[in-house]
Amino acid sequence: MVEIPEIRALLANSPPEYKALAALAVVGVFSLVGTLSRLCTWLWRYFLRPGKNLSRYGSWAVVTGCTDGIGKGFCFQLAKRRLNLILIGRSQEKLESLTSELKAKYKSVQVRTVLLDFTHSDLSSGFAQIEQLLSELDVGILVNNAGLSYPYARFFHEVDAELTANILRVNVEVIVRMVQIILPHMLKRKHGAIVNIGSGSASVLPSDPLYALYAGTKGFIDKFSRNLYVEYKHSGIDVQCQAPLHVATKLASIRRSSFFCPSPDTYARSAVKWIGYEPLCTPYWPHSLLWKLVNLIPHSLVDTVRFQSCMDVRKRGKAKEARKKDQ
Repeated sequence: MVEIPEIRALLANSPPEYKALAALAVVGVFSLVGTLSRLCTWLWRYFLRPGKNLSRYGSWAVVTGCTDGIGKGFCFQLAKRRLNLILIGRSQEKLESLTSELKAKYKSVQVRTVLLDFTHSDLSSGFAQIEQLLSELDVGILVNNAGLSYPYARFFHEVDAELTANILRVNVEVIVRMVQIILPHMLKRKHGAIVNIGSGSASVLPSDPLYALYAGTKGFIDKFSRNLYVEYKHSGIDVQCQAPLHVATKLASIRRSSFFCPSPDTYARSAVKWIGYEPLCTPYWPHSLLWKLVNLIPHSLVDTVRFQSCMDVRKRGKAKEARKKDQ
């Protein structure tokens, strides 16, 4: 076996070009090891790592924006793991329908409901009702899923005052208030998990033109969640921001699912497995491929492509709006 001193002596007597090749080989080996390490980590997280035992956080979970889309998917996945649910939504009919579906499929699961429209300016009575429930029950998980976006893409100066206020209230104020309400109870019990649903528009894409306010509020959720994660990780509380890309939901105005645009149920199956792990993640593995691709492309090019895509959405949205006015 060749010893290190012998290698040094060999290199010392070698031509400069051999030394350069040796240096490149060393760099290549380290680069390959780093790439393989990242690949193994990715494979472990997305395909091999087991989800955590969510019942260790507590026997109840709270889900906002639960009657459609991702929130509804979360409800079924949490119930599948034998967690009781507090459902918060703005439609009594949908809350009752979801409760019936959950109890029919998971008979042992208890369900409480809170009727609350987060777009209303006065939310004090609704939050008081939520706080009362939290004081009575062993709530271990909060899924802040409620969110609001534009009806279709538009320039910021075209966003009216009412829509601006509603987006800020639902996407920022409600997130903050729900965390403020539940944190003291989690700290008292010394365990808990908070999942704030962000967006790839803020955490993955370098920009999301024509959705400036929406993406800005999701950027707040990303940073807010990261700060909370650092503040409370030593208190037994896991805070996480999940940043999905497109999911086939009403909010995204996408009807059909595909490989890169999963159904809410498909997304939720992936999402619950990530609860309690990394502070920022995109749980659906094809989305992570897009995230890596975006990081390889110059941001200016991504900006241009995204802007043109959103302009097309704006054009279709304005045409649809015009047809409704003509009817």
